[in-house]
Amino acid sequence: MKDNKKNNKNDNTMEIFANAPVPKAVMVNVIPSIISMLMVLVYNLADTFFIGQTKNAYMVAAVSVATPAFLFFMAVGMLFGIGGTSFISRMLGEGNEKRAKNASSFCFWTGLTIGVVSMVLIWIFVKPLCIRIGASPDTLDYAVQYLAIVAAGIPFLILSNIFSNIIRAEGNARKAMMGMIIGNMLNVVLDPIMILGFGWNVAGAAVATVLGNVFSSVFYLAHLLSKNSILSIHPKDYKAKERIALDVFAIGVPASLNSVLLSVSNIIINNFMMQHGDMAVAGLGVAMKVNMIVVMLLIGLGTGIQPLLGYCFGARNRKRYLDVLKFSCALALGLSLVMTVFCYCGAGPLVRAFLEDAEAFSYGMSFARIFIYSGPILGLLFVFINAIQSTGAALPSLILSISRQGLLYLPILLAMNAVFHTPKTLVMAQPITDYLATALAVVLFAVTYKKYFKEIK
Repeated sequence: MKDNKKNNKNDNTMEIFANAPVPKAVMVNVIPSIISMLMVLVYNLADTFFIGQTKNAYMVAAVSVATPAFLFFMAVGMLFGIGGTSFISRMLGEGNEKRAKNASSFCFWTGLTIGVVSMVLIWIFVKPLCIRIGASPDTLDYAVQYLAIVAAGIPFLILSNIFSNIIRAEGNARKAMMGMIIGNMLNVVLDPIMILGFGWNVAGAAVATVLGNVFSSVFYLAHLLSKNSILSIHPKDYKAKERIALDVFAIGVPASLNSVLLSVSNIIINNFMMQHGDMAVAGLGVAMKVNMIVVMLLIGLGTGIQPLLGYCFGARNRKRYLDVLKFSCALALGLSLVMTVFCYCGAGPLVRAFLEDAEAFSYGMSFARIFIYSGPILGLLFVFINAIQSTGAALPSLILSISRQGLLYLPILLAMNAVFHTPKTLVMAQPITDYLATALAVVLFAVTYKKYFKEIK
């Protein structure tokens, strides 16, 4: 009886992928994904907001400095999460459930192993790492304290990022959303208690972050071990051969490289900005948080449609694939314009919520408005990134991933620093890059579509 219920539920989710009207199919997948990303945003903003209530801008700067290391391990989760989602959704589109199970087990056990090893290495090298990523003498102790505690949650951070993506590949977007809500809302509730109530400051923010990721991971594991999931984390289903690891890495590595390069670029801009003082670093960190309101919402839209596009590609349904893509582009453009206006007009109050120091606020306000210049086209960028990933096209995904935060951004950032050497021009490097990256994404998608759909009627 349980197996019949499981099959009925799975049939319903696949029915949405295959036959539901395009607007419904897109929204059923996109809305939970957007909510999940907004929950990530809320918890990121909560950490900075409650640390800001200590009235110590050096603590805000320290968390900003430690963020690139955090992003790096999120990238590991994305490697298996995005790569696994692309592979699994294509396998389910082809009707190959066994290989989907093999891939999910591979992602779980390999990701967990990397997480445990990384946790130990961070504990051993935490101080030199903080110095390397831009901590000043005034922020070093805070950064070390924060990162050493966050390291304890790295295995759970990686797992929650893996399965918040992979569970969507089986059509369980709501379940993926619930896991993110549970973990992030717990973090938000614990932040004021531990940062302000217990007086633990940055250590309190770190403990809340760890506990949030632990609870999120436990929620996902309970689902994967239940009768309601097509996927598996059982060791007997673990398989890396027969192109499983290769296909996961083919899309996962390019996707994660974007986050790795984001981490690297943040380290570089933090070091450049540190030449203008700790208040400039604090302002930059808060401006990035404000910009994340737009970025995370639009990333949610892009990642939400990827399983649907992957299923259509695996099922060789060209017309439905294009219909989903066109609807998603229109939706992305509309959301981009609305959020750009909201964040530009609301930059002052948003930055003021995190920073009271006059100098830090001035930096944060101007930086936030510069970042949002790329808002109108960001939605299209993330839609085309995920459209390329949905086809399993490794080379275009790789080119795009290393371009946005690497081949395009870093030369522009270095040139801005060398020629102008002002805080505002350093920040301007990101909007310039985003417009170039969007143009590149459109071109790469056109090439990918022509190549990968040439045999599909």
